[in-house]
Amino acid sequence: MISATTPLSIQTPKPLDASSNAASQTFQQIQERYQAAGQGHLLHFYDDLPEQDQASLLAQLQALNVERVNRIHQKATTCPSPMLSNQSVLLAPLPDECFDSILEASPEKIQEWQGVGFEQISQNKVGVILMAGGQGTRLGSSAPKGCYNINLPSAKPLFRIQAERIIKLQELASKLDGAKEKVVIPWYIMTSGPTRPATVEFFEKNNYFGLDSANVSFFEQGTLPCMTFDGKIMMESKSRVAVSPDGNGGVYAALRGSGALSDMKERDIQYLHAFGVDNCLVRIADPVFIGYCVQKNADCGAKTVRKRSPDEPVGVVCLRNSTFNVVEYSEIDEEVAHRINPKNGQLSFGAGNIVNHFYTLDFLNRVESFEGELEYHIARKKIKTVDFTTGQVIAPKQVNGMKLEMFVFDVFPFTQKFAVFEVDRREEFSPLKNAPGTGEDCPETSRRDILQQHLRFIENAGGKIVVGEDDEQLEGVPTVEISPLVSYSGEGLQQVVAGKSIKTPILINTLEELKQAVF
Repeated sequence: MISATTPLSIQTPKPLDASSNAASQTFQQIQERYQAAGQGHLLHFYDDLPEQDQASLLAQLQALNVERVNRIHQKATTCPSPMLSNQSVLLAPLPDECFDSILEASPEKIQEWQGVGFEQISQNKVGVILMAGGQGTRLGSSAPKGCYNINLPSAKPLFRIQAERIIKLQELASKLDGAKEKVVIPWYIMTSGPTRPATVEFFEKNNYFGLDSANVSFFEQGTLPCMTFDGKIMMESKSRVAVSPDGNGGVYAALRGSGALSDMKERDIQYLHAFGVDNCLVRIADPVFIGYCVQKNADCGAKTVRKRSPDEPVGVVCLRNSTFNVVEYSEIDEEVAHRINPKNGQLSFGAGNIVNHFYTLDFLNRVESFEGELEYHIARKKIKTVDFTTGQVIAPKQVNGMKLEMFVFDVFPFTQKFAVFEVDRREEFSPLKNAPGTGEDCPETSRRDILQQHLRFIENAGGKIVVGEDDEQLEGVPTVEISPLVSYSGEGLQQVVAGKSIKTPILINTLEELKQAVF
């Protein structure tokens, strides 16, 4: 198994000794290789660098697959997405056979899916992949976004909320007949280079939030060089190539290169749930979603939420030229966006993407076979770079280059059996993207949505909320927070609160505290 104290990582070559014969030969080989690739300018300042910087630059260039970078640039610039070119594009709604909605399903069907999912969890067949490479820059924090405190009464950061949901789910699954002696849901956490040290330190400082550290692994998101529009790799200094993360779609290569896929195989995991760190309502390893996809015999699946309106600016899961894909709102014309499905009165293109996916391990292993066919997306940016004439680093006032990235949903067209599962937005989707005080997808809305959900937990269990005079309600929402260690999704509360009242504000950390609070 992978040790959590020596987290997964893609190995990088050791710096070369610039004074040795071998290094001199390696320099010549690298120089010839980069000149042949049209990227010889990366060694422009080499002779002027101190030996340590020479060694560092050579190590970076040796590790970089420059031929692959050139292929990616060519593909991105000459074979753009059909949606952005003059190619004929045919959009079609999701086929009925691949789509179900928890909003329309019967309680019996939901319970059936949940039973199938719990069975897989109880047999240690399910793992989770967290995409957590982002920093909280927009939130006014330089820390990894998962460290962010959304100002709940408990002051729990996102990482702790998610960890405690895993702990509770393991506990629930362990009670099933025939469950493994120790039910484990391994957690694979993708960081970026800048966020990895802080993420690992945060977990260690907090004792992995109660999880066994042997079942928490970290791996790094890949990077790609920044490039000029004519295909030249940019440099951030005389001795370092300018790079940027390769997008959340880089998770597939990172899982493979880090050894995470091998670890999954060793553990005999068959199903994976993947999600982004910024959704405070995410149901990690959701048994209902897992069970639904397993019953569908899907190799890949996506959770969606119903679009609030035809004009809501979210990507939509649908068919594009007969293959599954996510089409951005800006790429759908007004008539198509407003089209109604006569069978149910809902939008025909209303399956809003929330970056919440199911995979079989077999599918994740198969990605390598079609990776060369995946789309690369261009983000035009202002990129600090070295002026090759003056040697000075310049901060451009206008866009001067591009960052290349893949999206996590770019694999959808290559699935053999795809499943889409619509969930209740109120219960499962509240993204944290914007600065405090903006009023949309911000810390305040995340806090509000969790508290509102916990109110529903109490009320759905037959309890009554009594608002206390000292409850400083946010946006009129009474303050009730229930630890995930008490309830994963509202289960187990009815026997305590049915027919009784509970006074706010209240933070419930244990079932015993809840029993003492009701009256």
